[in-house]
Amino acid sequence: MRAVMHDAFGNPADVLHVAETPLPEPGPGAVRVRVLLSPIHNHDLWTVRGTYGYKPDLPARAGTEALGVVDAVGAGVDTLQPGQRVVTGGTFGVWAEYFVAPAAGLIPVPDGIDDAAASQLVSMPFSALSLIEFLDLEPGDWIAQNTANGAVGRLVAQLAVARGLNVLGLVRRDAGVAELAGLGIGNVVSTESDDWRERAAAITQGAPIRAGVDSVGGSASGEVLSLLAENGTLVAFGAMSSPIMEIASGDVIFKQATVKGFWGSKVSSSMEPARRAALLGELVTRVADGTITLPVAATYSFDQIADAANANGEAGRVGKVLLRP
Repeated sequence: MRAVMHDAFGNPADVLHVAETPLPEPGPGAVRVRVLLSPIHNHDLWTVRGTYGYKPDLPARAGTEALGVVDAVGAGVDTLQPGQRVVTGGTFGVWAEYFVAPAAGLIPVPDGIDDAAASQLVSMPFSALSLIEFLDLEPGDWIAQNTANGAVGRLVAQLAVARGLNVLGLVRRDAGVAELAGLGIGNVVSTESDDWRERAAAITQGAPIRAGVDSVGGSASGEVLSLLAENGTLVAFGAMSSPIMEIASGDVIFKQATVKGFWGSKVSSSMEPARRAALLGELVTRVADGTITLPVAATYSFDQIADAANANGEAGRVGKVLLRP
């Protein structure tokens, strides 16, 4: 079979390539899945660069989330059948024509969800919903988040509103405000404008902002922290621009602020199975009823992996970049 591989860590557009690899066979309790679509996530590319919390042995395959069709089942598997659509959000090396995963880790896809949405169902939506739970807020509370036009930012806004929370979104370009408005997401301010803090205050009407989510790093971390109320919590979710958070000690001291890190895989692995199942069930419902949307920016073939990796970093991209075999 064909798989997207890298023999060295580095720029994904330079080091990723397609190679022939053996077709895997499912062992007991496992399933072989034929891949239909797989999204590119930032953490996938950080892993290829060698800068993520997980560093695979080389040569390595890539990708962690995919939609596929059950192709073969191992001994003892009676919960899934060949021909059934399934998704995975935590199986390493899914940028391939086939992958093998434990049957217990695969989620059947309802008929009402199309392939493009189903391929994105787990990683980003589940991270967004887990993040909202992690913040431990009450209905009516305010959240501030940067990268509001990113995949997780859009999902947090949609899911939080569905749960009765208020979200103030920050974007770095004025055009981002209109882009989100076109998706039905309001309460967004561009930090490109000098008066962005005044605009933010007008949106919240002076209500305290209990929690902030920083996905950028650098000075953007301090921007979010500066908006928080006393005893607010700043959560580091990502570091798109810088691995260093630049925050004012005065804000930490006088606001009595708490700074926490959020790593989706750690939060998910420590979650009670019943709670994880309930959150996944909520996501399926939210996608099916249109509460959350999972747009696609473009779809590339494995042979176009360099173009796809570059497209993932394009400013103003709305929707995920998908790969197909």
